[in-house]
Amino acid sequence: MTEQELIELFKERGALLEGHFRLTSGLHSNRYVQCARVLMYPELAAELGQGIADKFSHLDLDLVVGPAIGGIVIAHEVGRALGVRAIFSEREGGKVTLRRGFEIKKGERVLVVEDVVTTGGSTKEVINMVAEYGGVVVGVGSLVDRHSGELDFGVPFHPLLKLEIETYSPDDCPLCREGIPVVKPGSRKE
Repeated sequence: MTEQELIELFKERGALLEGHFRLTSGLHSNRYVQCARVLMYPELAAELGQGIADKFSHLDLDLVVGPAIGGIVIAHEVGRALGVRAIFSEREGGKVTLRRGFEIKKGERVLVVEDVVTTGGSTKEVINMVAEYGGVVVGVGSLVDRHSGELDFGVPFHPLLKLEIETYSPDDCPLCREGIPVVKPGSRKE
């Protein structure tokens, strides 16, 4: 799919929302991308997973890791498309870790897959976690990159869709000044 087709798909499925949102990063925004609204359709999840997998199919990969909760479905679909294991990390005691008997073997080549990258903070936490387990991150993929500017994960980063969406500090948010109620739609509520 082209970027324009992806934008239309996200709009049609109610995945590109307008309003006043508090993002996981703490920043505020007038638009929010809710990838779950698209990923709830297995055929679309498979197609999008294949799209990300195609960007990394030239790499010799052992494992795909996605952060809970937003990255679980898309990481699974990318793993399926690449024919490798797919697991997810979870936050425990404020730290990203593996649970449920998941493991990363020393030297395994890992692709980190996210649904949406905003600041890159969560992605970097997963990259650091993989390194702590002895894995080697060789790439980062995402459905959407909504970060303004360039991100450097130290490995190739390939989103399917790049969206320019303004973000605001809570202290300097025009939506707050207008008295528009803020909504926290993401998976992390802290």
